[in-house]
Amino acid sequence: MPKKHPHYDVIIIGAGPAGYASAIRCAQLGFKTACIDSWRNKKGQSRLGGSHLNTGGIASMTLLESAKIYHQISRDIAEHGIHVDAFSMDIPVMIQRKDKIIDDISSKMADLFEHHKIDHIQAKAQLLNARQVEITALDTRTHSILNGEYIILATGSSPVKLPCARIDHEFIIDSVDALNLDAVPKKLGIIGAGVVGLELANIWNRLGAETILLEAQENFLSLLDQQISLEAYRFYCQQGLDLRLGARVVSAKKVNKKVIVNYQDQDGNHPLRVDKLIVASGRKPNSEKLAAPEADLLLDENGYVHVDENFRTNLPSVYAIGDLTLLGPMLAHKGMEEGVFVAELIAGVHNPINYNNLPSVIYTEPEIAWVGQTEQALRAAGETIKIGIFPLSATVRALAMGKTEGMIKIIAHAGNDKILGVHIIGTQASELIAEAVLAMEFSASSEDLARTIHARPTLSEAVHDAALALKQKALHLPAKPIIVPHGSH
Repeated sequence: MPKKHPHYDVIIIGAGPAGYASAIRCAQLGFKTACIDSWRNKKGQSRLGGSHLNTGGIASMTLLESAKIYHQISRDIAEHGIHVDAFSMDIPVMIQRKDKIIDDISSKMADLFEHHKIDHIQAKAQLLNARQVEITALDTRTHSILNGEYIILATGSSPVKLPCARIDHEFIIDSVDALNLDAVPKKLGIIGAGVVGLELANIWNRLGAETILLEAQENFLSLLDQQISLEAYRFYCQQGLDLRLGARVVSAKKVNKKVIVNYQDQDGNHPLRVDKLIVASGRKPNSEKLAAPEADLLLDENGYVHVDENFRTNLPSVYAIGDLTLLGPMLAHKGMEEGVFVAELIAGVHNPINYNNLPSVIYTEPEIAWVGQTEQALRAAGETIKIGIFPLSATVRALAMGKTEGMIKIIAHAGNDKILGVHIIGTQASELIAEAVLAMEFSASSEDLARTIHARPTLSEAVHDAALALKQKALHLPAKPIIVPHGSH
């Protein structure tokens, strides 16, 4: 008699943002659900949340909060009339705090799985065919097979490795190692001045490391609105970051407990000697050995899983979401939406995702956040637009906080006034962008934002004033006089 394998309505491989959101929605919809994940923390304990929680955005943001407090005490606290005679930092305690917060969040996720009766299976998983997954226990290496009516692939992504700078996890390190250092490097090099590189640079620069970023691209943060990226470049340089653009790393090797980096730019070849070198040059999908060869899962040349607009792979009843696909950027909240979308699609509900209104955030200080289109893209497309800009330096709350760097930029269609893009650089930009996303989701005009009452004093007043600035009506900026015809109301 053939062996009977456990059967589920939905099997999900991966418990990062996309995977766990999908698992929860599947369970809420009444599906018998299993979520397979192999992540373990430093102590070898099972942890949900994937790289985003454990070694990515949340881990980075948590450590940055500690760095900001240290920086404020060492640089800015005297402006508040507060004087600290002696203080010091304890990097291992900062790392412990970060790890504890991650463990707490992961434990809450585990509680949610238990509440929804989701089977969390700690194992490595491989897709065998459209209905079966083979799992391998991490400790015993024993194999077993699960059957599923539907299978969702959500294994996320990992840092790209560079042949010219091989990771040794001691001197040449990746972004995971960079969030677990036990001391501040005196001189720190970072390959890549994208989102990850900048967030790591902001942490260690604020804690006292001399920080040099080597970016191969000639343009800084080229995907951002150009005006915002220029402001960001200026702010980061003022903070002491050494940003070297058009700098292509040729080699990096350990020599006498230092790292010697050789890079090329338009002026030729240059050596750079640093104590640590972080490789932060992008991410790749975790699709290697995800499927057995006989499964015939279709991947592209870069390892991304081929899917249609509904995240269906070439195999019936198998879906792929999150960082595994090229549908949208590698963002945690995008993956979560896709996880929910697929769960509901399986249940017969179709709620399409609007990628046009997908917010993006860079968690530096100041933060950068944006949604919609950039000025340069709109002008290149021949759109007639109008722009409203309001600096945070004219916002009462920002002045009181001592956080006046940055601005809010709103772009609207010159004809129908529909908001086409909102770009923010400044403190709490990640929170302020939510209002813009909501407005755009409801196809709001700049007039709608301008007529919405905002509490005073708040940072969100700057959004209001930026909307008013589109028609030269900003209350807290000098503007051209508005001429009202006689007799009008």
